[in-house]
Amino acid sequence: MNAVPPSCRRRAWGGVAGPLGFTGAWVAAAALRPAYHPVEDTISRLAAVGATNRWLMTAGFVALGVGVPVYARALREAVPGCAWMAAVGTGAATLGVAAVPLDVSGAVDTLHDIAAGAGYVALAAIPLLAAPALRNGRRRRAATMSTAAGASCAVVLLASLAGTATGALQRAGLGIGHAWVAASAVWILAGGRIMPASDLASPATEGA
Repeated sequence: MNAVPPSCRRRAWGGVAGPLGFTGAWVAAAALRPAYHPVEDTISRLAAVGATNRWLMTAGFVALGVGVPVYARALREAVPGCAWMAAVGTGAATLGVAAVPLDVSGAVDTLHDIAAGAGYVALAAIPLLAAPALRNGRRRRAATMSTAAGASCAVVLLASLAGTATGALQRAGLGIGHAWVAASAVWILAGGRIMPASDLASPATEGA
């Protein structure tokens, strides 16, 4: 029996609450700014100095920045490997984005871009780093989906840097990564956990 501890399940809620809080914040903040163009404008524009209701988007960044590291502790218990470290990095980078908003100065904008870039890399790395453990745990379908999610997240976020439809591509890339985090959190809440190698000696039914 390889039951998930109650504390692990409680922490997994961070992987649901963080992405939902972040997404809800940018949807609401964008709706409150008629002049904002979500296809071209980045999410960070909603929290820039002088932006209307910037506190709302800042709260969304904080929700994600706190929720994902909490979830990372559950991920560490449920999935062997380094994926949990990338989740911690995602949260730290997101809090960094919140701490250095746009339009303070050129130097601060540079720091903001560095934090955002680090967040992109860390977010895409979570499913990519989880894939080997899933494959070793005989969850090959989940491993394939994780690899696809991580690669898609990375490619779309990289494309967002090209300067065309930046906001739409950014939302799509982040959405892919956040969807994986939320889905894995729900899996942990449902009792999902990679079994120790010693328990995989005999054939087992492949998980989804």
